[in-house]
Amino acid sequence: MTTSAPMGLNRTGTQMSPEDTKRQIEATEQFRQDIPPGDASRITEERVKFIREHEAIDEQVGSVPPPGSVKGVLKTGLDKMMGKNPELLLDKLGERLAYERTGVRLYEAFIAKVAAAPDARPELLETLRTIQQQEAEHMQLLRESIETLGADPTAMTPCAHVSGTMAQGIIQVLTDPRTNMAQCLNAMLTIELTDNAAWELLIELARQANHPNIASSFEVPMRHEEEHLVKIKTMLRDELKAQLS
Repeated sequence: MTTSAPMGLNRTGTQMSPEDTKRQIEATEQFRQDIPPGDASRITEERVKFIREHEAIDEQVGSVPPPGSVKGVLKTGLDKMMGKNPELLLDKLGERLAYERTGVRLYEAFIAKVAAAPDARPELLETLRTIQQQEAEHMQLLRESIETLGADPTAMTPCAHVSGTMAQGIIQVLTDPRTNMAQCLNAMLTIELTDNAAWELLIELARQANHPNIASSFEVPMRHEEEHLVKIKTMLRDELKAQLS
């Protein structure tokens, strides 16, 4: 695994072939496009049309399943009577559960990337394994919280589905054998920044939904995530500074 991007024959820029670039510009002047000039308004119109068509048939990413237990039915009914929206909290809990589960897998891929380096540092691997274990603990806490509300933690809620789609790009970066340490750390920084903001919001939602015990139980994961963010930022900073030396 390379430590930094090497200087090489990159042909993507116009400066690598100024004569060809000049001829290309001249060709665009000589052979005008056969469609009138425009902007992004047409594609925007098509996107709006596409969205409205799906709204008309009420097609969504998914749905939050109804409670499968008596306790869940009672809790949901009580929240409804109090003017709450229990589906929203369950959706966001499902999202966090899916995100933490994905986080465990992402760190597994990152650990493999670090272990493959000729100069793999045992202390770095240990730090990453600790973070991975804490992500797994967060996942279990979320599972218990969902069960406390009488819901099914194995259900894929709409936000959980979207969360999985978002993570696809990150896993591609981590598992690509061509990516280096700094590039992977940058991908993990994206994950940890999102994780921090999401836990903070989830605590606020749990409190507003009148579930103070659940909100309080999330304080520990919140502290863990803050620590994860600092560690990943520090690793990335040290890696980039070492490359400049």
